[in-house]
Amino acid sequence: MPDQIELLAQHDKQDMAGFTRAFVDDLENAFQKDIGIIGDDDWVGVLCIGMGGSGASGTFLTSIADRQAGLPVLHWRDYGLPSWWGPEWLVIATSYSGNTEETLDGVSKALEEGGSVIGISSGGKLEEILSDREDAVHIAIPSGQMPRSAFGHLIGTQLSILWSMGLLPAPKDEDIEGMIGRLRRLSSDWDPSTGSTQAYGAAKSIGENDIGIVSPSIIGCAARRFVSQLNENSDLFARSSEVPEMNHNEIIPWTERASESQALVVIHSSLSNDRTSSRMKWFEEHSGDTARVVLNATGETLVEQLLGMAHITDWISIMLAVSRGVDPSEMAAIPSLKAHLEEIQ
Repeated sequence: MPDQIELLAQHDKQDMAGFTRAFVDDLENAFQKDIGIIGDDDWVGVLCIGMGGSGASGTFLTSIADRQAGLPVLHWRDYGLPSWWGPEWLVIATSYSGNTEETLDGVSKALEEGGSVIGISSGGKLEEILSDREDAVHIAIPSGQMPRSAFGHLIGTQLSILWSMGLLPAPKDEDIEGMIGRLRRLSSDWDPSTGSTQAYGAAKSIGENDIGIVSPSIIGCAARRFVSQLNENSDLFARSSEVPEMNHNEIIPWTERASESQALVVIHSSLSNDRTSSRMKWFEEHSGDTARVVLNATGETLVEQLLGMAHITDWISIMLAVSRGVDPSEMAAIPSLKAHLEEIQ
Protein backbone atom coordinates (compact mmCIF):
# COMPACT_ATOMS: atom_id res chain seq x y z
CA MET A 1 0.00 0.00 0.00
CA PRO A 2 1.51 3.40 -0.97
CA ASP A 3 2.29 5.82 1.84
CA GLN A 4 0.89 9.35 2.00
CA ILE A 5 3.85 10.97 0.23
CA GLU A 6 3.57 8.50 -2.63
CA LEU A 7 -0.17 9.15 -2.86
CA LEU A 8 0.43 12.89 -3.14
CA ALA A 9 3.09 12.38 -5.82
CA GLN A 10 0.80 10.06 -7.76
CA HIS A 11 -2.48 11.99 -7.60
CA ASP A 12 -1.81 15.64 -6.71
CA LYS A 13 -0.94 16.63 -10.27
CA GLN A 14 -1.29 20.42 -9.84
CA ASP A 15 0.34 20.64 -6.40
CA MET A 16 -2.64 21.52 -4.25
CA ALA A 17 -0.49 20.41 -1.31
CA GLY A 18 2.15 22.96 -2.24
CA PHE A 19 -0.35 25.81 -2.40
CA THR A 20 -1.81 24.68 0.93
CA ARG A 21 1.66 24.55 2.46
CA ALA A 22 2.09 28.23 1.50
CA PHE A 23 -1.06 29.33 3.36
CA VAL A 24 0.67 30.99 6.31
CA ASP A 25 3.20 32.74 4.05
CA ASP A 26 0.32 34.02 1.89
CA LEU A 27 -1.48 35.26 4.99
CA GLU A 28 1.60 36.99 6.36
CA ASN A 29 2.32 38.69 3.03
CA ALA A 30 -1.26 39.95 2.86
CA PHE A 31 -1.02 41.37 6.38
CA GLN A 32 2.20 43.18 5.50
CA LYS A 33 0.81 44.72 2.30
CA ASP A 34 0.18 48.47 2.35
CA ILE A 35 -3.56 48.59 1.65
CA GLY A 36 -3.54 52.36 1.18
CA ILE A 37 -7.20 52.88 2.10
CA ILE A 38 -8.18 55.60 4.55
CA GLY A 39 -10.76 54.83 7.21
CA ASP A 40 -14.28 56.18 6.91
CA ASP A 41 -16.82 56.30 9.75
CA ASP A 42 -19.83 56.92 7.52
CA TRP A 43 -20.59 53.33 6.48
CA VAL A 44 -23.64 51.66 7.97
CA GLY A 45 -22.30 48.23 7.04
CA VAL A 46 -20.09 46.18 4.75
CA LEU A 47 -21.39 43.78 2.11
CA CYS A 48 -18.94 41.11 0.91
CA ILE A 49 -19.83 39.65 -2.47
CA GLY A 50 -18.13 36.64 -4.02
CA MET A 51 -18.68 33.03 -5.03
CA GLY A 52 -17.05 29.69 -4.26
CA GLY A 53 -13.52 29.78 -2.92
CA SER A 54 -13.42 33.55 -3.44
CA GLY A 55 -16.61 34.05 -1.46
CA ALA A 56 -15.71 31.84 1.50
CA SER A 57 -13.65 34.52 3.20
CA GLY A 58 -16.69 36.80 3.33
CA THR A 59 -18.47 34.31 5.56
CA PHE A 60 -15.48 34.39 7.92
CA LEU A 61 -15.68 38.19 8.08
CA THR A 62 -19.35 37.95 8.97
CA SER A 63 -18.59 35.59 11.86
CA ILE A 64 -15.74 37.76 13.12
CA ALA A 65 -17.72 40.99 12.82
CA ASP A 66 -20.72 39.48 14.63
CA ARG A 67 -18.52 39.24 17.72
CA GLN A 68 -16.10 42.14 17.28
CA ALA A 69 -17.42 44.90 15.02
CA GLY A 70 -19.62 47.89 15.69
CA LEU A 71 -21.46 47.50 12.40
CA PRO A 72 -22.76 44.53 10.37
CA VAL A 73 -20.53 42.76 7.84
CA LEU A 74 -22.73 40.57 5.65
CA HIS A 75 -22.05 38.34 2.65
CA TRP A 76 -23.93 37.81 -0.63
CA ARG A 77 -23.50 34.88 -2.99
CA ASP A 78 -25.72 35.54 -5.98
CA TYR A 79 -26.26 37.84 -8.95
CA GLY A 80 -27.11 41.46 -8.23
CA LEU A 81 -27.38 42.81 -4.69
CA PRO A 82 -29.93 42.37 -1.90
CA SER A 83 -32.95 44.67 -2.04
CA TRP A 84 -31.99 46.45 1.18
CA TRP A 85 -28.56 47.45 -0.12
CA GLY A 86 -27.82 51.16 -0.59
CA PRO A 87 -24.78 53.35 -1.31
CA GLU A 88 -24.19 53.79 2.42
CA TRP A 89 -23.02 50.16 2.47
CA LEU A 90 -19.41 49.56 1.45
CA VAL A 91 -19.07 46.71 -1.06
CA ILE A 92 -16.04 44.41 -0.93
CA ALA A 93 -16.06 42.31 -4.09
CA THR A 94 -13.77 39.29 -4.21
CA SER A 95 -13.10 37.21 -7.31
CA TYR A 96 -9.78 35.43 -7.53
CA SER A 97 -9.84 35.33 -11.33
CA GLY A 98 -11.57 38.68 -11.60
CA ASN A 99 -14.05 37.15 -14.02
CA THR A 100 -16.75 35.62 -11.80
CA GLU A 101 -19.97 36.65 -13.54
CA GLU A 102 -22.19 36.80 -10.45
CA THR A 103 -19.69 39.04 -8.66
CA LEU A 104 -19.21 41.30 -11.69
CA ASP A 105 -22.99 41.66 -11.93
CA GLY A 106 -23.17 42.84 -8.32
CA VAL A 107 -20.27 45.25 -8.80
CA SER A 108 -21.92 46.78 -11.86
CA LYS A 109 -25.15 47.31 -9.97
CA ALA A 110 -23.35 48.86 -7.00
CA LEU A 111 -21.49 51.33 -9.20
CA GLU A 112 -24.60 52.18 -11.23
CA GLU A 113 -26.47 53.00 -8.00
CA GLY A 114 -23.77 55.25 -6.57
CA GLY A 115 -21.99 52.76 -4.34
CA SER A 116 -18.33 52.44 -3.43
CA VAL A 117 -16.49 49.19 -4.19
CA ILE A 118 -13.23 47.68 -3.05
CA GLY A 119 -12.31 44.84 -5.41
CA ILE A 120 -9.85 42.02 -4.74
CA SER A 121 -8.64 39.87 -7.63
CA SER A 122 -5.59 38.64 -9.49
CA GLY A 123 -6.68 40.68 -12.52
CA GLY A 124 -9.49 40.03 -15.00
CA LYS A 125 -12.56 42.11 -15.71
CA LEU A 126 -12.92 43.20 -12.09
CA GLU A 127 -9.63 45.06 -12.27
CA GLU A 128 -10.64 46.58 -15.63
CA ILE A 129 -13.99 47.79 -14.27
CA LEU A 130 -12.56 49.34 -11.09
CA SER A 131 -9.35 50.89 -12.42
CA ASP A 132 -9.24 54.69 -12.54
CA ARG A 133 -12.61 55.14 -10.83
CA GLU A 134 -12.94 57.60 -7.96
CA ASP A 135 -15.61 55.47 -6.32
CA ALA A 136 -13.62 52.22 -6.39
CA VAL A 137 -10.31 50.67 -5.43
CA HIS A 138 -8.75 47.50 -6.82
CA ILE A 139 -6.28 45.46 -4.76
CA ALA A 140 -4.22 42.91 -6.68
CA ILE A 141 -3.27 39.51 -5.31
CA PRO A 142 -0.90 36.90 -6.82
CA SER A 143 -2.26 34.81 -9.69
CA GLY A 144 -1.62 31.27 -10.88
CA GLN A 145 -3.55 28.98 -8.54
CA MET A 146 -7.03 27.61 -7.84
CA PRO A 147 -9.25 30.12 -6.00
CA ARG A 148 -9.90 27.71 -3.14
CA SER A 149 -6.13 27.38 -2.57
CA ALA A 150 -5.69 31.17 -2.40
CA PHE A 151 -7.53 31.55 0.91
CA GLY A 152 -4.50 33.09 2.64
CA HIS A 153 -4.26 35.84 0.02
CA LEU A 154 -8.00 36.50 0.12
CA ILE A 155 -8.84 36.47 3.83
CA GLY A 156 -5.56 38.19 4.69
CA THR A 157 -6.31 41.05 2.30
CA GLN A 158 -9.90 41.38 3.49
CA LEU A 159 -8.88 41.47 7.16
CA SER A 160 -6.20 44.06 6.37
CA ILE A 161 -8.83 46.25 4.68
CA LEU A 162 -11.22 46.12 7.62
CA TRP A 163 -8.42 46.63 10.14
CA SER A 164 -6.91 49.59 8.26
CA MET A 165 -10.32 51.24 7.85
CA GLY A 166 -11.19 50.78 11.51
CA LEU A 167 -14.18 48.58 10.68
CA LEU A 168 -12.75 45.75 12.78
CA PRO A 169 -10.54 46.23 15.86
CA ALA A 170 -6.96 46.01 14.58
CA PRO A 171 -4.59 43.75 16.53
CA LYS A 172 -1.16 45.01 17.54
CA ASP A 173 1.78 44.10 15.31
CA GLU A 174 3.22 41.83 18.01
CA ASP A 175 -0.11 40.02 18.30
CA ILE A 176 -0.16 39.38 14.55
CA GLU A 177 3.42 38.12 14.72
CA GLY A 178 2.51 35.76 17.55
CA MET A 179 -0.50 34.45 15.64
CA ILE A 180 1.56 33.88 12.49
CA GLY A 181 4.14 31.95 14.50
CA ARG A 182 1.52 29.71 16.09
CA LEU A 183 -0.20 29.12 12.74
CA ARG A 184 3.16 28.19 11.22
CA ARG A 185 3.71 25.56 13.92
CA LEU A 186 0.17 24.26 13.45
CA SER A 187 0.77 23.99 9.71
CA SER A 188 3.93 21.98 10.27
CA ASP A 189 2.09 19.69 12.68
CA TRP A 190 -0.42 18.79 9.93
CA ASP A 191 1.78 18.90 6.81
CA PRO A 192 2.41 15.37 5.46
CA SER A 193 5.83 16.46 4.18
CA THR A 194 7.01 16.87 7.79
CA GLY A 195 6.13 13.25 8.55
CA SER A 196 2.81 14.15 10.17
CA THR A 197 0.07 11.56 9.71
CA GLN A 198 -2.72 13.60 11.31
CA ALA A 199 -4.46 14.57 8.07
CA TYR A 200 -3.99 11.13 6.54
CA GLY A 201 -5.27 9.48 9.72
CA ALA A 202 -8.37 11.65 9.69
CA ALA A 203 -8.91 10.83 6.01
CA LYS A 204 -8.64 7.09 6.66
CA SER A 205 -11.14 7.38 9.53
CA ILE A 206 -13.65 9.08 7.23
CA GLY A 207 -13.06 6.66 4.35
CA GLU A 208 -15.79 6.49 1.72
CA ASN A 209 -18.56 7.54 4.07
CA ASP A 210 -20.90 10.47 3.69
CA ILE A 211 -19.72 13.19 6.03
CA GLY A 212 -21.59 15.14 8.67
CA ILE A 213 -19.74 17.99 10.37
CA VAL A 214 -20.98 19.33 13.70
CA SER A 215 -19.50 22.48 15.19
CA PRO A 216 -20.43 25.30 17.57
CA SER A 217 -21.88 28.30 15.77
CA ILE A 218 -18.85 30.43 16.57
CA ILE A 219 -16.70 28.25 14.29
CA GLY A 220 -19.47 27.34 11.84
CA CYS A 221 -18.03 29.29 8.88
CA ALA A 222 -14.91 27.10 9.00
CA ALA A 223 -17.10 23.99 9.04
CA ARG A 224 -19.05 25.26 6.02
CA ARG A 225 -15.81 25.96 4.16
CA PHE A 226 -14.66 22.42 5.01
CA VAL A 227 -17.83 21.15 3.30
CA SER A 228 -16.93 23.08 0.15
CA GLN A 229 -13.34 21.83 0.23
CA LEU A 230 -14.58 18.24 0.56
CA ASN A 231 -16.87 18.85 -2.43
CA GLU A 232 -14.15 20.36 -4.62
CA ASN A 233 -10.94 18.69 -3.45
CA SER A 234 -12.25 15.27 -2.45
CA ASP A 235 -15.29 14.80 -4.73
CA LEU A 236 -17.37 13.93 -1.67
CA PHE A 237 -20.79 14.89 -0.40
CA ALA A 238 -20.73 16.55 3.01
CA ARG A 239 -22.93 18.75 5.16
CA SER A 240 -22.43 20.82 8.29
CA SER A 241 -24.68 21.78 11.17
CA GLU A 242 -24.16 24.05 14.13
CA VAL A 243 -24.81 23.79 17.85
CA PRO A 244 -27.08 24.93 19.40
CA GLU A 245 -29.37 25.01 16.33
CA MET A 246 -28.78 21.35 15.37
CA ASN A 247 -29.86 20.36 18.87
CA HIS A 248 -33.38 21.23 17.77
CA ASN A 249 -33.44 19.03 14.64
CA GLU A 250 -30.48 17.00 13.30
CA ILE A 251 -29.62 15.67 16.74
CA ILE A 252 -32.51 13.20 16.43
CA PRO A 253 -31.15 11.03 13.58
CA TRP A 254 -27.59 11.24 14.90
CA THR A 255 -28.61 9.82 18.26
CA GLU A 256 -31.32 7.40 17.08
CA ARG A 257 -30.39 6.30 13.53
CA ALA A 258 -26.64 6.89 13.18
CA SER A 259 -25.47 4.73 10.29
CA GLU A 260 -22.26 2.90 9.51
CA SER A 261 -22.29 4.64 6.11
CA GLN A 262 -21.79 8.07 7.75
CA ALA A 263 -18.70 9.64 9.24
CA LEU A 264 -18.99 12.28 11.93
CA VAL A 265 -16.54 15.17 12.21
CA VAL A 266 -16.85 17.09 15.48
CA ILE A 267 -15.19 20.48 15.79
CA HIS A 268 -14.70 22.08 19.19
CA SER A 269 -13.76 25.64 20.12
CA SER A 270 -12.60 26.92 23.50
CA LEU A 271 -14.38 30.18 22.66
CA SER A 272 -17.82 28.57 22.59
CA ASN A 273 -20.54 29.57 24.99
CA ASP A 274 -20.30 27.34 28.08
CA ARG A 275 -23.77 25.93 27.48
CA THR A 276 -22.86 25.19 23.87
CA SER A 277 -19.76 23.31 25.04
CA SER A 278 -21.94 21.23 27.36
CA ARG A 279 -24.27 20.46 24.47
CA MET A 280 -21.31 19.40 22.30
CA LYS A 281 -20.02 17.06 25.01
CA TRP A 282 -23.44 15.46 25.46
CA PHE A 283 -23.79 15.02 21.70
CA GLU A 284 -20.43 13.26 21.42
CA GLU A 285 -21.45 10.83 24.14
CA HIS A 286 -24.83 10.03 22.54
CA SER A 287 -24.14 10.00 18.81
CA GLY A 288 -23.62 6.29 18.36
CA ASP A 289 -20.61 4.37 17.10
CA THR A 290 -20.14 5.94 13.66
CA ALA A 291 -16.64 6.60 12.35
CA ARG A 292 -15.56 9.94 13.69
CA VAL A 293 -12.87 12.58 13.71
CA VAL A 294 -12.61 15.11 16.53
CA LEU A 295 -10.89 18.42 15.80
CA ASN A 296 -10.08 21.17 18.30
CA ALA A 297 -9.73 24.76 17.13
CA THR A 298 -6.60 26.23 18.68
CA GLY A 299 -5.53 29.81 19.14
CA GLU A 300 -5.95 32.79 21.42
CA THR A 301 -8.52 34.68 19.31
CA LEU A 302 -11.47 33.88 17.10
CA VAL A 303 -9.53 35.02 14.02
CA GLU A 304 -6.70 32.61 14.83
CA GLN A 305 -9.03 29.70 15.54
CA LEU A 306 -10.93 30.21 12.29
CA LEU A 307 -7.76 30.51 10.21
CA GLY A 308 -6.19 27.46 11.85
CA MET A 309 -9.29 25.32 11.38
CA ALA A 310 -9.59 26.35 7.73
CA HIS A 311 -5.99 25.27 7.20
CA ILE A 312 -6.00 21.87 8.88
CA THR A 313 -9.28 20.90 7.22
CA ASP A 314 -7.69 21.76 3.86
CA TRP A 315 -5.03 19.14 4.61
CA ILE A 316 -7.71 16.59 5.49
CA SER A 317 -9.62 17.25 2.25
CA ILE A 318 -6.44 16.81 0.21
CA MET A 319 -5.48 13.56 1.89
CA LEU A 320 -9.05 12.30 1.49
CA ALA A 321 -8.74 12.99 -2.24
CA VAL A 322 -5.43 11.26 -2.86
CA SER A 323 -6.27 8.31 -0.60
CA ARG A 324 -9.25 7.71 -2.92
CA GLY A 325 -7.22 8.17 -6.11
CA VAL A 326 -8.64 11.65 -6.81
CA ASP A 327 -6.65 14.66 -8.02
CA PRO A 328 -7.62 17.42 -5.52
CA SER A 329 -7.21 20.11 -8.20
CA GLU A 330 -9.38 18.49 -10.87
CA MET A 331 -12.94 19.85 -11.23
CA ALA A 332 -14.13 19.30 -14.79
CA ALA A 333 -17.77 20.23 -14.14
CA ILE A 334 -17.13 23.89 -13.29
CA PRO A 335 -15.23 24.82 -16.50
CA SER A 336 -17.81 22.82 -18.47
CA LEU A 337 -20.66 24.83 -16.94
CA LYS A 338 -18.85 28.12 -17.60
CA ALA A 339 -18.37 27.14 -21.24
CA HIS A 340 -22.08 26.36 -21.50
CA LEU A 341 -23.03 29.74 -20.01
CA GLU A 342 -20.77 31.53 -22.47
CA GLU A 343 -22.57 29.80 -25.35
CA ILE A 344 -26.01 31.00 -24.25
CA GLN A 345 -25.18 34.66 -23.55
